[in-house]
Amino acid sequence: MDSENMREFLRKIKDGELSIDEGLEKIKDLSYTDLGYAKIDNHRELRVGYPEVIYCEGKTVEQVKGIVEAMYKKNNNILGTRASKEMYNAVKKICPEVVYNEISRTLLVKKKEYKLTDSYIAVVTAGTSDLRVSEEAAITAEMFGNRVERITDVGVAGIHRLFDKLELIRGAKVVIVIAGMEGALASVIGGLVDKPVIAVPTSVGYGANFGGLSALLSMLNSCASGVSVVNIDNGFGAGYNASMINKLGYDLKQC
Repeated sequence: MDSENMREFLRKIKDGELSIDEGLEKIKDLSYTDLGYAKIDNHRELRVGYPEVIYCEGKTVEQVKGIVEAMYKKNNNILGTRASKEMYNAVKKICPEVVYNEISRTLLVKKKEYKLTDSYIAVVTAGTSDLRVSEEAAITAEMFGNRVERITDVGVAGIHRLFDKLELIRGAKVVIVIAGMEGALASVIGGLVDKPVIAVPTSVGYGANFGGLSALLSMLNSCASGVSVVNIDNGFGAGYNASMINKLGYDLKQC
């Protein structure tokens, strides 16, 4: 339940359209729903403006299915990250409209539409091998009602490709930069734009990449100002933070 739904709910009680007993029944699990193996935070959207997101990796197929089923009853938009095809097949049995993206491994159920922002987030990907992370970031941002522009395969090995897209990147309110290998793209873009840059190191690379650690350290040591860094392969975290920046000063009731 978001703030607008809560206002409507309280208005119905005030105007007598909903009895107090009916109201109590409706909000008895407003705080959280206890499934035993998981406690779903139903109050999160009311507190922070965004509903809880399911991190599927490490959970069983049945646990993911149960969590989605409980959230589905609350009329929430549902996003699951790091989901397997088996999880998608199980969820589809109870939620036919679920959309699965095999590249980003995300589950998405839209129960309500957000109005898209006028400003947009640029998601810039160094190489095609980084798309699994960049798509997670883009889908997360779109799920929260943001316009997203995807700019792919513009890494520093062929930097002329980046310059062809520079006008589009500079027009964004916030830029997400995803790169593996040495992670240099974030510093390059950070020195070319006047917008905040969220850098996402990926685990793409050969042995000395150390599973993304070299890209992470490169981004943390960036000499370009205005570059912040999230964890390795954390497209979701970048998309979430970019959404918060993009919506600063934006009326969430219109989203």
